[in-house]
Amino acid sequence: MDNHTSVFLLLELSKIWEKQFMYAALFLILYLMTVIGNILIIIAVIFDHHLHIPMYFFVMNLAIQDIGSVSVIVPKAVFNSHRNIRHISYLGCVAQVLLFVFFLSSEMGLLTVMAYDRYVAICNPLQYEMIMNKKACCIMAGGVWIASFLNASLHTIETFTTAFCSNIINQFYCEIPHLLNIACSGSYITEIGVVVFNAILSAGCFVFTVVTYVKIFSAVLRIPSVQGRKKVFSTCLPHLIVFSIFLFTGSFAYLRPTSNRPSHLDFIITIMYSIIPPMLNQFIYSMRNKELKATLSKFLWSFFFDQMVNCVSTFSSKLMGKGKR
Repeated sequence: MDNHTSVFLLLELSKIWEKQFMYAALFLILYLMTVIGNILIIIAVIFDHHLHIPMYFFVMNLAIQDIGSVSVIVPKAVFNSHRNIRHISYLGCVAQVLLFVFFLSSEMGLLTVMAYDRYVAICNPLQYEMIMNKKACCIMAGGVWIASFLNASLHTIETFTTAFCSNIINQFYCEIPHLLNIACSGSYITEIGVVVFNAILSAGCFVFTVVTYVKIFSAVLRIPSVQGRKKVFSTCLPHLIVFSIFLFTGSFAYLRPTSNRPSHLDFIITIMYSIIPPMLNQFIYSMRNKELKATLSKFLWSFFFDQMVNCVSTFSSKLMGKGKR
């Protein structure tokens, strides 16, 4: 294959048009839920000065990451299903790999940083403002984004410097394991090393997060207030569960041997780490928070009230114009 002029063929979700439409509709619903919810979170954090604290700063970064990760892969899958096509250009595939790995890596980093933020807030509350100051938060978030981009660039270079012996990708987007599966024999050893190295780093982040939450739970159990313990557990446990699902399904997808044929298991695992976590994050980290819910309610009520006032005023002005005539 000529890597600079080739066109890849993505997975056909179904040969039956009705099922293909159903898959496209499901993808679109999940996508809209993720994007709309996270946009509302970003707007709330930006415009409410009460939310200008480290926790919501990281929540906003995570919301941006969630929008980016699903936007890289889902719209193309919906478009292909709607148009009943499978094509993606070589440059489009490169862009998908670069951007998706970038957002995937940033999610891992942001979830780890957010766990540390909760640890400092609960275990060292008196030193929280000094440790998690504005400069420190910007350095942490900036470090995550920069490291993620460098990691994504390394993955993309190592993946696309290989020679491909086929152009059929058995996945609904350009996923690295399936690209390596169609690479010519012996030309992808370096990329496998990069994947394994990233798996080790991810495991390190997970261990750090688990140890952090063990310390948080130990500190919470000493809180005399039952309501306080319940609040912390209800926030931290879902965080740990979604982080675990994201890590283990992602690691399983990237480390296990891929099949030469389309697999329902591959498809489900990919959905579990690429689409489900971004959709759930907004509920776990944001919608369960009373302050953010209050801000969102106020914002939505203000928006709809303004729209209603504008509609009434427009209608009234039209009636007055007719009356003068």
